Amino acid sequence: MCAGVCLTVVARGSEGEGAWFAVEVSEETRRATTLSNWRIGQRVNLERSLKVGDEIGGHIVLGHVDGVGDIKSIAPENSSLRFRFGTPDMLLPMIAEKGSIALDGVSLTVNAVGASCFDVNIIPHTRNMTTFGAAREGDPVNIEVDVLARYVARQRVRP
Repeated sequence: MCAGVCLTVVARGSEGEGAWFAVEVSEETRRATTLSNWRIGQRVNLERSLKVGDEIGGHIVLGHVDGVGDIKSIAPENSSLRFRFGTPDMLLPMIAEKGSIALDGVSLTVNAVGASCFDVNIIPHTRNMTTFGAAREGDPVNIEVDVLARYVARQRVRP
């Protein structure tokens, strides 16, 4: 996954300053993610696919982005930072306090849910190992709700 987006590598190699890989992207992926905003040299979170038998150290993240939100605020809270994210209205019913969420591919715990936003805390280790260390208010983020919440919501809309 690249910034939480499930992509298939179609070529890879090593040239000049380092290793590289290429992907092909559908129009749906461009529409539903932040990928259209990416620039050459921009840092993104990378995550390899889980293999059968691997330990799960967080929640299941598929790389199937549900929508794009944005950082509304960043505030210090002891040694961590509390991030508030705006989110599309259609996703709010699937976001639960103390539930799991993936933001730009990072598995996180939701601390609070409001009328049009939700909060997470980013600990120093996560800040240092991901793009959240350089994140600013207004930055867009890929949001993937918990897969179980997605299926529960789907069951509620059935006749």
